Amino acid sequence: MAVINSIADLRELARRRLPRALYEYIERGSYDELTWSRNRDDLRAIRLRQRVMVDVSKLDVSTQVLGERWALPAAPAPTGLTGLFRRDGEIHAARAAHASGVPFVLSTMSICPIEDVRAGCDGTLWFQLYVMKDRAFNETLIERAQQARCAALVVTVDLPLQALRRRDPKNGLAVPPRLTLASARDFLRRPAWLWDMLLARHHTFGNLASFFPEKGTAALSEWMGTQLGPLTTKDLAWVRDRWPGKLILKGITEPEDARLACDVGADAIVVSNHGGRQLDSSGSTIAALPRVVDAVGGRCEILMDGGIGSGQDVLKALALGARACLVGRGHLYGLAARGGAGVSLALEILRREFEISMALTGVAAARDIDAQVLAS
Repeated sequence: MAVINSIADLRELARRRLPRALYEYIERGSYDELTWSRNRDDLRAIRLRQRVMVDVSKLDVSTQVLGERWALPAAPAPTGLTGLFRRDGEIHAARAAHASGVPFVLSTMSICPIEDVRAGCDGTLWFQLYVMKDRAFNETLIERAQQARCAALVVTVDLPLQALRRRDPKNGLAVPPRLTLASARDFLRRPAWLWDMLLARHHTFGNLASFFPEKGTAALSEWMGTQLGPLTTKDLAWVRDRWPGKLILKGITEPEDARLACDVGADAIVVSNHGGRQLDSSGSTIAALPRVVDAVGGRCEILMDGGIGSGQDVLKALALGARACLVGRGHLYGLAARGGAGVSLALEILRREFEISMALTGVAAARDIDAQVLAS
Protein backbone atom coordinates (compact mmCIF):
# COMPACT_ATOMS: atom_id res chain seq x y z
CA MET A 1 0.00 0.00 0.00
CA ALA A 2 1.77 3.14 -1.25
CA VAL A 3 -0.17 5.66 0.86
CA ILE A 4 -1.47 4.96 4.36
CA ASN A 5 -3.62 7.81 5.63
CA SER A 6 -6.46 6.23 7.59
CA ILE A 7 -7.07 3.68 10.29
CA ALA A 8 -8.94 1.70 7.62
CA ASP A 9 -5.70 1.43 5.63
CA LEU A 10 -3.89 0.00 8.66
CA ARG A 11 -6.81 -2.37 9.20
CA GLU A 12 -6.41 -3.75 5.68
CA LEU A 13 -2.68 -4.25 6.15
CA ALA A 14 -3.32 -6.02 9.45
CA ARG A 15 -5.84 -8.31 7.73
CA ARG A 16 -3.26 -9.28 5.11
CA ARG A 17 -0.56 -10.06 7.69
CA LEU A 18 -2.38 -11.83 10.52
CA PRO A 19 -3.81 -15.33 10.71
CA ARG A 20 -7.59 -15.26 10.53
CA ALA A 21 -8.09 -16.18 14.21
CA LEU A 22 -6.03 -13.23 15.43
CA TYR A 23 -7.44 -10.75 12.94
CA GLU A 24 -11.02 -11.62 13.87
CA TYR A 25 -10.13 -11.51 17.56
CA ILE A 26 -9.30 -7.82 17.02
CA GLU A 27 -12.06 -7.12 14.59
CA ARG A 28 -15.29 -8.61 15.86
CA GLY A 29 -17.76 -8.52 18.77
CA SER A 30 -19.98 -10.85 20.78
CA TYR A 31 -23.13 -12.76 19.79
CA ASP A 32 -24.80 -11.04 16.79
CA GLU A 33 -22.48 -8.02 17.03
CA LEU A 34 -25.32 -5.51 17.37
CA THR A 35 -23.53 -3.42 19.99
CA TRP A 36 -20.27 -3.67 18.05
CA SER A 37 -22.09 -2.14 15.07
CA ARG A 38 -23.84 0.54 17.14
CA ASN A 39 -20.55 1.80 18.54
CA ARG A 40 -19.45 2.75 15.04
CA ASP A 41 -22.80 3.63 13.51
CA ASP A 42 -23.86 6.02 16.27
CA LEU A 43 -20.58 7.91 16.06
CA ARG A 44 -20.95 8.23 12.30
CA ALA A 45 -24.50 9.52 12.65
CA ILE A 46 -23.41 12.55 14.69
CA ARG A 47 -23.15 15.64 12.50
CA LEU A 48 -20.72 18.51 12.97
CA ARG A 49 -21.20 22.25 12.43
CA GLN A 50 -18.76 23.85 10.03
CA ARG A 51 -17.58 27.27 11.24
CA VAL A 52 -15.67 29.86 9.23
CA MET A 53 -14.14 33.31 9.87
CA VAL A 54 -12.71 32.07 13.17
CA ASP A 55 -9.01 32.40 13.99
CA VAL A 56 -7.67 28.85 14.07
CA SER A 57 -4.16 29.73 12.96
CA LYS A 58 -2.71 28.26 16.17
CA LEU A 59 -4.14 24.89 17.14
CA ASP A 60 -3.60 23.12 20.46
CA VAL A 61 -4.69 19.47 20.41
CA SER A 62 -3.37 18.64 23.89
CA THR A 63 -5.50 17.89 26.93
CA GLN A 64 -5.12 17.28 30.67
CA VAL A 65 -6.06 13.88 32.08
CA LEU A 66 -5.71 13.25 35.81
CA GLY A 67 -3.30 16.14 36.09
CA GLU A 68 -1.03 14.97 33.26
CA ARG A 69 -0.68 16.58 29.86
CA TRP A 70 -1.52 14.39 26.88
CA ALA A 71 -0.23 15.60 23.52
CA LEU A 72 -3.40 14.19 21.96
CA PRO A 73 -6.76 13.26 23.55
CA ALA A 74 -6.43 9.65 22.37
CA ALA A 75 -4.25 6.81 23.72
CA PRO A 76 -4.02 3.04 23.20
CA ALA A 77 -6.66 1.10 25.15
CA PRO A 78 -5.71 -2.02 27.12
CA THR A 79 -5.95 -5.06 24.86
CA GLY A 80 -5.21 -8.71 25.50
CA LEU A 81 -2.87 -10.83 23.35
CA THR A 82 -1.06 -7.75 21.99
CA GLY A 83 2.24 -9.60 21.88
CA LEU A 84 0.76 -12.13 19.45
CA PHE A 85 0.21 -9.46 16.81
CA ARG A 86 3.91 -8.52 16.86
CA ARG A 87 6.83 -9.93 18.77
CA ASP A 88 7.20 -7.88 21.99
CA GLY A 89 4.11 -6.02 20.82
CA GLU A 90 3.34 -4.40 24.17
CA ILE A 91 6.84 -2.96 24.40
CA HIS A 92 6.70 -1.53 20.88
CA ALA A 93 3.24 -0.06 21.49
CA ALA A 94 4.33 1.48 24.81
CA ARG A 95 7.33 3.13 23.17
CA ALA A 96 5.14 4.48 20.38
CA ALA A 97 2.63 5.88 22.87
CA HIS A 98 5.45 7.53 24.83
CA ALA A 99 6.90 9.08 21.66
CA SER A 100 3.42 10.39 20.82
CA GLY A 101 3.01 11.97 24.25
CA VAL A 102 0.28 9.72 25.67
CA PRO A 103 0.20 6.86 28.20
CA PHE A 104 0.16 3.18 27.39
CA VAL A 105 -2.34 0.96 29.21
CA LEU A 106 -1.05 -2.58 29.72
CA SER A 107 -3.61 -5.37 29.99
CA THR A 108 -3.58 -8.06 32.65
CA MET A 109 -3.84 -10.44 29.68
CA SER A 110 -0.77 -9.12 27.90
CA ILE A 111 1.80 -11.45 26.41
CA CYS A 112 4.79 -9.45 27.65
CA PRO A 113 4.90 -9.24 31.47
CA ILE A 114 4.67 -5.84 33.10
CA GLU A 115 8.33 -5.94 34.17
CA ASP A 116 9.51 -6.35 30.57
CA VAL A 117 7.29 -3.51 29.37
CA ARG A 118 8.61 -1.17 32.05
CA ALA A 119 12.21 -2.17 31.30
CA GLY A 120 11.60 -1.46 27.62
CA CYS A 121 9.90 1.93 28.00
CA ASP A 122 10.38 4.91 30.33
CA GLY A 123 7.05 6.51 29.44
CA THR A 124 3.81 6.82 31.38
CA LEU A 125 2.40 3.36 32.01
CA TRP A 126 -1.05 2.45 33.31
CA PHE A 127 -2.01 -1.10 34.30
CA GLN A 128 -5.41 -2.67 33.61
CA LEU A 129 -6.56 -5.13 36.27
CA TYR A 130 -9.13 -7.92 36.21
CA VAL A 131 -10.16 -8.45 39.82
CA MET A 132 -10.09 -12.19 40.51
CA LYS A 133 -11.65 -14.06 43.41
CA ASP A 134 -8.12 -15.03 44.51
CA ARG A 135 -7.19 -11.91 46.47
CA ALA A 136 -3.56 -13.00 46.89
CA PHE A 137 -3.24 -13.03 43.11
CA ASN A 138 -4.67 -9.51 42.89
CA GLU A 139 -2.42 -8.22 45.64
CA THR A 140 0.59 -9.56 43.76
CA LEU A 141 -0.45 -7.85 40.52
CA ILE A 142 -1.15 -4.57 42.33
CA GLU A 143 2.28 -4.71 43.97
CA ARG A 144 3.93 -5.44 40.62
CA ALA A 145 2.13 -2.47 39.08
CA GLN A 146 3.43 -0.24 41.87
CA GLN A 147 6.97 -1.56 41.43
CA ALA A 148 6.69 -0.87 37.69
CA ARG A 149 5.82 2.76 38.54
CA CYS A 150 2.41 2.63 36.93
CA ALA A 151 0.70 6.00 37.22
CA ALA A 152 -2.83 4.58 37.28
CA LEU A 153 -4.69 1.34 37.85
CA VAL A 154 -7.54 0.67 35.41
CA VAL A 155 -10.01 -1.83 36.85
CA THR A 156 -12.28 -3.46 34.27
CA VAL A 157 -15.74 -3.91 35.80
CA ASP A 158 -17.78 -5.30 32.89
CA LEU A 159 -16.44 -8.85 32.82
CA PRO A 160 -18.27 -10.85 35.52
CA LEU A 161 -17.93 -13.63 32.96
CA GLN A 162 -16.82 -13.67 29.38
CA ALA A 163 -19.52 -13.35 26.75
CA LEU A 164 -19.73 -15.71 23.81
CA ARG A 165 -17.65 -14.38 20.96
CA ARG A 166 -18.80 -16.79 18.31
CA ARG A 167 -15.88 -16.38 15.93
CA ASP A 168 -13.07 -17.17 18.39
CA PRO A 169 -13.95 -20.85 19.03
CA LYS A 170 -14.79 -21.37 15.37
CA ASN A 171 -11.38 -20.01 14.44
CA GLY A 172 -9.64 -22.15 17.05
CA LEU A 173 -8.16 -19.15 18.87
CA ALA A 174 -5.72 -20.29 21.56
CA VAL A 175 -2.86 -18.87 23.60
CA PRO A 176 -0.24 -19.82 22.61
CA PRO A 177 -1.50 -20.40 19.05
CA ARG A 178 -2.41 -24.07 18.73
CA LEU A 179 -1.18 -26.03 15.74
CA THR A 180 -3.92 -27.91 13.92
CA LEU A 181 -4.24 -28.80 10.26
CA ALA A 182 -6.47 -25.76 9.67
CA SER A 183 -4.31 -23.36 11.70
CA ALA A 184 -1.11 -24.67 10.09
CA ARG A 185 -2.47 -23.78 6.65
CA ASP A 186 -3.41 -20.33 7.91
CA PHE A 187 -0.04 -19.77 9.60
CA LEU A 188 1.89 -20.82 6.50
CA ARG A 189 -0.03 -18.24 4.47
CA ARG A 190 1.33 -15.59 6.86
CA PRO A 191 5.10 -16.30 6.80
CA ALA A 192 6.19 -12.88 8.10
CA TRP A 193 3.93 -13.22 11.14
CA LEU A 194 4.95 -16.84 11.70
CA TRP A 195 8.67 -16.07 11.62
CA ASP A 196 8.15 -13.13 13.99
CA MET A 197 6.34 -15.38 16.48
CA LEU A 198 8.97 -18.11 16.27
CA LEU A 199 11.55 -15.55 17.41
CA ALA A 200 9.40 -14.22 20.27
CA ARG A 201 10.40 -14.79 23.91
CA HIS A 202 6.81 -14.90 25.17
CA HIS A 203 3.87 -16.85 23.75
CA THR A 204 1.48 -17.00 26.70
CA PHE A 205 0.06 -14.54 29.25
CA GLY A 206 3.19 -12.99 30.70
CA ASN A 207 1.59 -11.47 33.79
CA LEU A 208 0.02 -14.78 34.75
CA ALA A 209 2.80 -17.19 33.79
CA SER A 210 5.03 -16.06 36.66
CA PHE A 211 2.19 -16.72 39.11
CA PHE A 212 1.62 -20.22 37.72
CA PRO A 213 5.03 -21.35 36.45
CA GLU A 214 4.15 -25.02 36.79
CA LYS A 215 0.87 -24.92 34.88
CA GLY A 216 0.16 -24.96 31.18
CA THR A 217 -2.20 -22.70 29.30
CA ALA A 218 -5.14 -25.10 29.60
CA ALA A 219 -4.85 -25.14 33.39
CA LEU A 220 -4.49 -21.38 33.42
CA SER A 221 -7.65 -20.92 31.34
CA GLU A 222 -9.55 -23.29 33.60
CA TRP A 223 -8.40 -21.33 36.66
CA MET A 224 -9.50 -18.04 35.13
CA GLY A 225 -12.93 -19.48 34.41
CA THR A 226 -13.39 -20.03 38.14
CA GLN A 227 -11.99 -16.63 39.10
CA LEU A 228 -14.13 -14.16 37.17
CA GLY A 229 -17.21 -12.89 38.93
CA PRO A 230 -19.36 -9.81 39.48
CA LEU A 231 -17.68 -6.90 41.24
CA THR A 232 -19.40 -5.04 44.04
CA THR A 233 -18.52 -1.73 45.65
CA LYS A 234 -16.99 -3.77 48.47
CA ASP A 235 -14.56 -5.39 46.01
CA LEU A 236 -13.66 -2.02 44.53
CA ALA A 237 -13.14 -0.49 47.96
CA TRP A 238 -10.72 -3.35 48.64
CA VAL A 239 -8.73 -2.34 45.54
CA ARG A 240 -8.92 1.36 46.45
CA ASP A 241 -7.42 0.60 49.88
CA ARG A 242 -4.44 -1.15 48.28
CA TRP A 243 -3.75 1.16 45.37
CA PRO A 244 -2.22 4.53 46.32
CA GLY A 245 -2.29 6.04 42.84
CA LYS A 246 -5.01 7.10 40.43
CA LEU A 247 -7.89 4.63 40.15
CA ILE A 248 -9.91 4.32 36.94
CA LEU A 249 -12.98 2.11 36.49
CA LYS A 250 -13.52 0.88 32.94
CA GLY A 251 -16.72 -0.60 31.58
CA ILE A 252 -19.42 1.79 32.82
CA THR A 253 -22.34 2.87 30.66
CA GLU A 254 -25.16 3.58 33.12
CA PRO A 255 -25.62 6.62 35.39
CA GLU A 256 -26.25 4.50 38.52
CA ASP A 257 -22.93 2.70 38.04
CA ALA A 258 -21.14 5.98 37.38
CA ARG A 259 -22.35 7.39 40.70
CA LEU A 260 -21.24 4.22 42.50
CA ALA A 261 -17.82 4.54 40.88
CA CYS A 262 -17.45 8.03 42.32
CA ASP A 263 -18.62 6.80 45.72
CA VAL A 264 -15.81 4.20 45.93
CA GLY A 265 -13.18 6.82 45.10
CA ALA A 266 -12.60 6.43 41.37
CA ASP A 267 -10.56 9.29 39.92
CA ALA A 268 -11.85 8.59 36.43
CA ILE A 269 -14.36 6.43 34.55
CA VAL A 270 -14.02 4.90 31.10
CA VAL A 271 -17.40 4.77 29.41
CA SER A 272 -16.97 1.43 27.67
CA ASN A 273 -18.86 -1.69 26.61
CA HIS A 274 -15.70 -3.70 25.99
CA GLY A 275 -15.74 -2.77 22.31
CA GLY A 276 -19.08 -4.52 21.81
CA ARG A 277 -17.52 -7.75 23.05
CA GLN A 278 -19.64 -8.32 26.17
CA LEU A 279 -23.38 -7.57 26.43
CA ASP A 280 -24.80 -7.57 22.93
CA SER A 281 -27.99 -5.54 22.28
CA SER A 282 -26.81 -2.83 24.66
CA GLY A 283 -26.42 0.74 23.46
CA SER A 284 -23.32 2.40 22.08
CA THR A 285 -20.79 4.14 24.29
CA ILE A 286 -21.24 7.48 22.52
CA ALA A 287 -24.98 7.32 23.32
CA ALA A 288 -24.23 6.47 26.95
CA LEU A 289 -21.59 9.18 27.36
CA PRO A 290 -23.80 12.26 28.00
CA ARG A 291 -25.87 10.40 30.62
CA VAL A 292 -22.74 9.35 32.49
CA VAL A 293 -21.28 12.87 32.31
CA ASP A 294 -24.50 14.29 33.79
CA ALA A 295 -24.62 11.67 36.54
CA VAL A 296 -21.03 12.27 37.60
CA GLY A 297 -21.41 16.02 37.74
CA GLY A 298 -17.67 16.67 37.73
CA ARG A 299 -16.86 14.32 40.61
CA CYS A 300 -14.37 12.43 38.42
CA GLU A 301 -12.99 12.61 34.91
CA ILE A 302 -14.59 10.80 31.99
CA LEU A 303 -12.84 8.88 29.22
CA MET A 304 -14.52 6.86 26.47
CA ASP A 305 -13.74 3.96 24.17
CA GLY A 306 -15.71 1.92 21.64
CA GLY A 307 -15.94 2.56 17.90
CA ILE A 308 -13.25 5.25 17.76
CA GLY A 309 -11.93 4.99 14.22
CA SER A 310 -10.94 8.55 13.33
CA GLY A 311 -9.94 11.89 14.75
CA GLN A 312 -13.45 13.12 14.05
CA ASP A 313 -14.77 10.42 16.39
CA VAL A 314 -12.45 11.78 19.09
CA LEU A 315 -13.82 15.29 18.49
CA LYS A 316 -17.39 14.04 18.85
CA ALA A 317 -16.61 12.28 22.12
CA LEU A 318 -15.01 15.41 23.56
CA ALA A 319 -18.00 17.47 22.43
CA LEU A 320 -20.26 15.20 24.50
CA GLY A 321 -18.15 15.45 27.64
CA ALA A 322 -15.21 13.02 27.44
CA ARG A 323 -11.80 14.29 28.48
CA ALA A 324 -10.07 11.86 26.10
CA CYS A 325 -10.57 8.55 24.27
CA LEU A 326 -8.91 5.15 24.46
CA VAL A 327 -8.44 3.40 21.12
CA GLY A 328 -8.21 -0.39 21.04
CA ARG A 329 -8.62 -1.72 17.53
CA GLY A 330 -6.94 1.24 15.83
CA HIS A 331 -3.62 0.84 17.60
CA LEU A 332 -3.71 -2.96 17.16
CA TYR A 333 -4.18 -2.54 13.41
CA GLY A 334 -1.11 -0.31 13.37
CA LEU A 335 0.92 -2.73 15.47
CA ALA A 336 0.00 -5.73 13.33
CA ALA A 337 0.67 -3.82 10.12
CA ARG A 338 3.94 -2.04 10.92
CA GLY A 339 4.99 -2.77 14.50
CA GLY A 340 5.77 0.18 16.74
CA ALA A 341 5.98 2.47 13.71
CA GLY A 342 2.42 1.43 12.87
CA VAL A 343 1.18 2.42 16.33
CA SER A 344 2.91 5.79 15.93
CA LEU A 345 1.29 6.15 12.51
CA ALA A 346 -2.16 5.29 13.89
CA LEU A 347 -1.82 7.96 16.58
CA GLU A 348 -0.51 10.48 14.06
CA ILE A 349 -3.47 9.79 11.76
CA LEU A 350 -5.86 10.39 14.65
CA ARG A 351 -4.00 13.56 15.63
CA ARG A 352 -4.08 15.01 12.13
CA GLU A 353 -7.76 14.17 11.58
CA PHE A 354 -8.60 15.62 14.98
CA GLU A 355 -6.64 18.80 14.27
CA ILE A 356 -8.30 19.37 10.89
CA SER A 357 -11.75 18.70 12.35
CA MET A 358 -11.09 21.20 15.15
CA ALA A 359 -10.10 23.87 12.64
CA LEU A 360 -13.14 23.28 10.42
CA THR A 361 -15.51 23.49 13.40
CA GLY A 362 -13.90 26.73 14.51
CA VAL A 363 -12.14 25.53 17.67
CA ALA A 364 -8.50 26.38 18.28
CA ALA A 365 -7.88 24.35 21.46
CA ALA A 366 -9.05 20.90 22.47
CA ARG A 367 -9.94 22.18 25.95
CA ASP A 368 -12.58 24.43 24.36
CA ILE A 369 -14.47 21.69 22.51
CA ASP A 370 -18.08 21.39 23.62
CA ALA A 371 -21.51 20.65 22.19
CA GLN A 372 -21.40 23.84 20.11
CA VAL A 373 -19.46 21.90 17.44
CA LEU A 374 -22.38 19.48 16.97
CA ALA A 375 -25.26 20.03 14.58
CA SER A 376 -28.70 19.72 16.13
